[in-house]
Amino acid sequence: MPGVTTAARAAVASLPKTPGVYRFRDESGKVLYIGRATDLRQRVGSYWSDLRGRRHLKRMVTQIVRVEAVVCDSVHEAAWLERNLLERSKPRWNRIRGGLEVPIYLRLDRRGGVPRLVVDYGPFTPDVQDVFGPYLGGTKARLALNGLGRVLPLGYTGDRLTGSERDMARIRGVDAADRDTLVATTAGLLRRERAAIDAVRELLTRQRDRASEGLAFEVAQRVQEELEAIDWLVAEQKVTVDGAADCEVYGWADDLLVRFHVKGGRLCTWTQRDCREANAQRFLERTPEAWAPFAARSAELASRLAVAHAR
Repeated sequence: MPGVTTAARAAVASLPKTPGVYRFRDESGKVLYIGRATDLRQRVGSYWSDLRGRRHLKRMVTQIVRVEAVVCDSVHEAAWLERNLLERSKPRWNRIRGGLEVPIYLRLDRRGGVPRLVVDYGPFTPDVQDVFGPYLGGTKARLALNGLGRVLPLGYTGDRLTGSERDMARIRGVDAADRDTLVATTAGLLRRERAAIDAVRELLTRQRDRASEGLAFEVAQRVQEELEAIDWLVAEQKVTVDGAADCEVYGWADDLLVRFHVKGGRLCTWTQRDCREANAQRFLERTPEAWAPFAARSAELASRLAVAHAR
């Protein structure tokens, strides 16, 4: 056993320093644990160094003989993929099926003549419009909501404001004539439109820098957290998309075939097996074009890890 666990530890060097999801297998091939990482190499390597608050996993580490991983396009995507996999199957060393974060949505509520961006949990009837998400992590979503309200004050563009609200509208420099522009920018950001994202980031960055220059460091820190939360919301994330079609996603590299199954808009299973190139082609043809880079990258990483384990 020491030989194979040493090989698993050595495979860490083959991991990229990018966001992703990893899993550990034991000698029989059984999955021991599934986790996510902002930096795959650092996170997986930490299991063989300082476990800190994860000391309960010390016995598990001695059983790891194989490391597998998938690179994701964002930390948010990695969080969703981990959740989806754990909802389908919870390995012994994972504590909670699915995870602690609650999926939420942001919705433009236009009732009362004053558009507002609100947190919602769904489900939604077919007639409900202007719904964005789902997002994973209510804390980050609410921080992002605060940041958007800071620079896109929709609440002060109503036609029937109180006296104090009119005063605040003057201070914020908005009125009813700005309503459509603010709504369009808000919706554009949540649709991940580059121009809207850049505009909001620039406005928040200016506020952060002004606060810092004025020695209001707590305010500056709060605005920085809001910026990071907005980056979380708008980051690429395709493993959980409401209404997306079911599909099979395949990647191949060096006689190793990686398969992902997308059901109900959720990437929910991940497997890999040996496969000759001639046999792989019919599977690769099933992969939707939008998924091809993700699948190819996953297969290349799986192949590198397989070679590392074989050394």
